[in-house]
Amino acid sequence: MFRWMQSITAKVLGIGVLALLMMIPLNQANGIVREREAMRQAAVERVAAGWGGPQTLGGFVLAAPVRTEVRDVQGHVASVRDSTHIVLADELTTTAGLAVQERTSGMYAVPVYTGEVTVRGRFLPEDIAHAAAGSDGVFDLARAELRLLVADVHGLQSITAATVDGRPVRLAASADKMGPYSVLAAPLPIDPARTTPIDVTLTLRIAGTEAFSTLPLARATTVHLRSAWPDPSFIGALLPGQPGVTAKGFDTTWQVMDLNRSYGQHWDTATTDVNSRLEASSFGVRMVKPGSVYQQNDRAGKYGLLFIALTFVAFFLFEVLKGLRLHPVQYLLVGAAMASFYLLLLALSEQIGFGGAYLAAAATVVSIVGGYASAVLRARTAGLVLGGVLALVYAILYGLIGAEQYALLIGSVVLVVVIALLMFLTRRIDWYAYGTPATRQTDTP
Repeated sequence: MFRWMQSITAKVLGIGVLALLMMIPLNQANGIVREREAMRQAAVERVAAGWGGPQTLGGFVLAAPVRTEVRDVQGHVASVRDSTHIVLADELTTTAGLAVQERTSGMYAVPVYTGEVTVRGRFLPEDIAHAAAGSDGVFDLARAELRLLVADVHGLQSITAATVDGRPVRLAASADKMGPYSVLAAPLPIDPARTTPIDVTLTLRIAGTEAFSTLPLARATTVHLRSAWPDPSFIGALLPGQPGVTAKGFDTTWQVMDLNRSYGQHWDTATTDVNSRLEASSFGVRMVKPGSVYQQNDRAGKYGLLFIALTFVAFFLFEVLKGLRLHPVQYLLVGAAMASFYLLLLALSEQIGFGGAYLAAAATVVSIVGGYASAVLRARTAGLVLGGVLALVYAILYGLIGAEQYALLIGSVVLVVVIALLMFLTRRIDWYAYGTPATRQTDTP
């Protein structure tokens, strides 16, 4: 009896080891998922290189040259430092309508967009005076510039109109950069005695890939975005106050104050690190495809070991309850068939979509394992039962993949139910006596 106890214990432990060995092909399948996802990202970058990358439209700022004299202890001028002082607008309103389409690179579809964008801003003379008074240097307002910040100038298709106080101005590319952003600039001489606000307006057409963002470069920033794309993902430092997402698209608005960012209303580019903080303050929208095939394949792979183990347990129960014997090699072949499901699922989902690929891959593996079980257990009924169990397992897995927010809850409930069922089926088995000639037969429930 002790010898048989050792034997059945060794069988259980051996099945556990075989289940763990299945981690090798499962990890390789997960690695292929990540590799294919990286290939898709490379396709996104190829499209972005020719169309325009993820865009950030920063809006208008005023830039004025500043000359600062550094004096020695005797009061003589020891050196002169030239820098640029940036002054932000009091109000800045950006309105954009994005038309989204998909471009393909190889077999990968990438969301791209074009958009008509209008930017309106107002600069207050008191903000300019306050910046000049707080500086150690001398402002050269006669050489001031109006600057527009853009992440990728390759995506600028046209500038329909740009005006200052109703008069047209011409924006040109500048060699200067502000953090990661390119600069378009137009001369804007300012009279130090001016007492009226400076009103600026810009209308342009912009192209980009996947994402569109803006920067809160004003005391009060308002951004209004709309598109027919039904699956936006709001990104960046701030979420919209009015998401406005429907099945027909989104129409959303951000209202941002200067208190919501980590830099002030003006700064000197030579003495602050604001440029490094600009990118962190951006906010906007990303056009995503919910539940992409790679996300779904990744979720499926996370449950691979659990479902292989459950299938091994089902085979082991047939051994125990029906008095049959299976060799470890047979368990290994069943595990290999189930592990191949994930590779087949990935390959098919890239071609025909996840739903159809899942059905085809699951039906293939269920047929293989069910037919194999009928042969090795020498009972067609056993093959049908195990095939049905496996089909149920794959149906549960598909539900877990789709129920993103409730996957943990559903998975936990299913696991508890399975454990309870196993306890019920094996409640009358005397594991110490099982397998001896006199007690080979057991009461089945």
